[in-house]
Amino acid sequence: MANQIMVIKPYLWEGVWVFDDPSTGLEKEALIEGMPEMIQMATAQAGIANPEKGFVALFSKGPFPGWQAHLEWVREDMGGNVYKWNGQEGWLCPALFKYFETAPESIYVKVQAAPEE
Repeated sequence: MANQIMVIKPYLWEGVWVFDDPSTGLEKEALIEGMPEMIQMATAQAGIANPEKGFVALFSKGPFPGWQAHLEWVREDMGGNVYKWNGQEGWLCPALFKYFETAPESIYVKVQAAPEE
């Protein structure tokens, strides 16, 4: 059975928001086209200082305790999928299918500060 709540740790690299996930083979996977704005809104609302150094993002297709953002599916676009939250649209590339078999109608997200390393 696959995890119900997935975890990634986005960080800013060369001016681009990216994340690594060795369990899926993703390295420096970019979050673009509206996602940087969503990241900025979510981390600001969560009071995360210096999110560019990395923060933890938990996400699931179903609600879970403490979720903070509900991304709603809008449309398929260029092999990826567009989601909206808080008046902002953001594009998630086909790497989404490393986590979900099909693009979910909803993605629930919680962001939190990463433990200091």
